[in-house]
Amino acid sequence: MDGKLLLVTNTPDLSPQGVVDRYKSLADIERGFRVLKSEIEIGPVFHRLPARIKAHAAICFMALILYRVMRQRLRNADAHLSPERALAELQKLQHHQIRINQAERPVTGISRLSETQDRVFAALRLKKPTQPQQLCKRSINRVIPSADEWV
Repeated sequence: MDGKLLLVTNTPDLSPQGVVDRYKSLADIERGFRVLKSEIEIGPVFHRLPARIKAHAAICFMALILYRVMRQRLRNADAHLSPERALAELQKLQHHQIRINQAERPVTGISRLSETQDRVFAALRLKKPTQPQQLCKRSINRVIPSADEWV
């Protein structure tokens, strides 16, 4: 029986297609638990009170839904990124605040979005972060005084 799967059930009122559908949904649920344990890294938490158990289950469920929506949107946009890789790219974004010579107001900005980060924002249909200015190395060099000006 190479390549064949035998499904046995104790529910006589299910049609053969119903048995297959139930099996596929079970496999989907098991995949969800694997994602929760590995990618989302929700470890075992031991709760005693029913309200805390329900709250923990709700948080796990919402995390799984967000993960799946993110995965689907990345796939639909042909971003060629996993949710983990997309989040790692977004974590590289930085907010800069530079204060020069005791200036009253610091210069602020965010790092320039990379091509990959831009694709992630577009795929997830998220608004890109904006600041009065986006800083790159060249603009920071213009703001920071040269060594001769420090004397």
